[in-house]
Amino acid sequence: MSGVGEVGDRYVVGVDYGTLSGRALVVRVRDGAELGTAVHEYRNAVIESALPDGGPSLPPDWALQDPQDYRDVLRHAVPAAVAAAGVDPRDVVGIGIDFTACTILPTLADGTPLCEVPELRQRPHAWVKLWKHHAAQPHADRINALAHERGEPWIGRYGGKISAEWQFAKGLQLLEEDPEVYQRADRFIEAADWIVWQLCGVETRNVCTAGYKGIMQDGKYPSTDYLTALNPDFGDFVTKLDGPLLPLADKAGELTAQAAAWTGLPQGIAVAVGNVDAHVTAASAQALAPGRLVAIMGTSTCHVVNGAQPAEVAGMCGVVEGGISAGAWGYEAGQSGVGDIFGWFVKHAAPAEVASHERLTELAAAQPVGAHGLVALDWWNGNRSLLVNHDLSGMIVGLTLATRPEDVYRALLEATAYGTRMIIEAFVEAGVPVNDLVIAGGLTSNKLLMQIYADVTNRPLSIIGSAQGPALGSAIHAAVAAGEYSSIHEASQAMGRISEAVYRPDPDRVRAYDALYAEYRTLHDHFGRGANDVMLRLRAIRNAAAGSAASTNETALEEVA
Repeated sequence: MSGVGEVGDRYVVGVDYGTLSGRALVVRVRDGAELGTAVHEYRNAVIESALPDGGPSLPPDWALQDPQDYRDVLRHAVPAAVAAAGVDPRDVVGIGIDFTACTILPTLADGTPLCEVPELRQRPHAWVKLWKHHAAQPHADRINALAHERGEPWIGRYGGKISAEWQFAKGLQLLEEDPEVYQRADRFIEAADWIVWQLCGVETRNVCTAGYKGIMQDGKYPSTDYLTALNPDFGDFVTKLDGPLLPLADKAGELTAQAAAWTGLPQGIAVAVGNVDAHVTAASAQALAPGRLVAIMGTSTCHVVNGAQPAEVAGMCGVVEGGISAGAWGYEAGQSGVGDIFGWFVKHAAPAEVASHERLTELAAAQPVGAHGLVALDWWNGNRSLLVNHDLSGMIVGLTLATRPEDVYRALLEATAYGTRMIIEAFVEAGVPVNDLVIAGGLTSNKLLMQIYADVTNRPLSIIGSAQGPALGSAIHAAVAAGEYSSIHEASQAMGRISEAVYRPDPDRVRAYDALYAEYRTLHDHFGRGANDVMLRLRAIRNAAAGSAASTNETALEEVA
């Protein structure tokens, strides 16, 4: 962290809400210096097996969260970050936040989460649905099929498929599995917009999540006629989503007295419009120019890039005007599992003597390209792009009795790079240039992984100059909302930072990876595009078995009671 600076300096706070914790970062306005940070771990983390406090068990593929954990980040992480920075809170002029998306919750008209309504506390659908809640896949399949059947004009803007992670799939699941909770929900709102509502007392919707996760295109949501064709009772869904829509980096409102008490910040400072962790990072990576793709690599990866005009890219997560920054068309794609896959292997599959990322990376780095004889599919958490199917699962081909843990680990690293190359090639084939990559997120410290990405994609990799890219990006947006800069482009140049072309592709390794990538593509298309749906059949068998086991356990408990 840098020194505080000069008399008269002003500061902003960025708050990055992740999957397991929230981070606050205090940033100096004039140069983006990061002065203090603090992290608050969510008490309930990811709710996957059962609701808290002895609540009911959850079916497979559910992932919920507790909104109280989000408020606690404001109460704990923000004051701690300001204290760590050593700045006078009175010199803080704005706060901005970002969230993993689509993370969404049902609320009453005043913003009260339905899971905090006493009689709904034990209803799973009253809770926050985290981005990786994938139980709405059948509902997404119906949404997509009907959109193509009717020739809905918006479906092409999402690469032909909307995701089970997004607002409409989760909303349809809510309606059809718990219609009473659906009816009680006056609002269905992204967590990013909800926490801004908590901060400034004003409900807003940001163009980023509305466009990418809420199927808003050209100022319109899907029609009532289309929604009622999905389900006669779904026609009012847009009324739960439709709030005041604001551009990114705008001021959503001013910090309320209540939120000032939570955070220790001055009442009345600017609160920036909410944003998504990946998209907000483009500003901190100085990557707002078209053709510079930002890959935010952590438990999952999100890929964002600006383009000069709209194009329809097969399998992308969407293209939204102003979705990353004003004056450009923002494109998004992603991979549902990256760091999570590597973590799974270290925790569950690697022998104890090598069960660390550091040791496995050291051993894997000693291998020539292709020496392990393996190709893997990176679908441990389904496929977000390009196949948009979260019922797909992982695969490793080429295992023998000679295979060692470092071989598998390297194959998994490479698989995620192949998945990113698939995404890049889809953009380029559709006319969206991708000239180079900027990498952000926690995986940038793995030099082997970064070099693999440079070699597989055959593009130079730059590295963001901040370990807190999303939080810094939110702070940059807060500076614009507070009127410290006239545009996000100006603020990005002054406050963002990047190390250019740290990793460059090696021609020999590029050629070797081209051959392996061809095998990956063959497997990708065979198992992902309908030639062999064994993964989907296995998922159905697993879910049926899990449901049977849960039913047996509940019956046994009832008999004991």
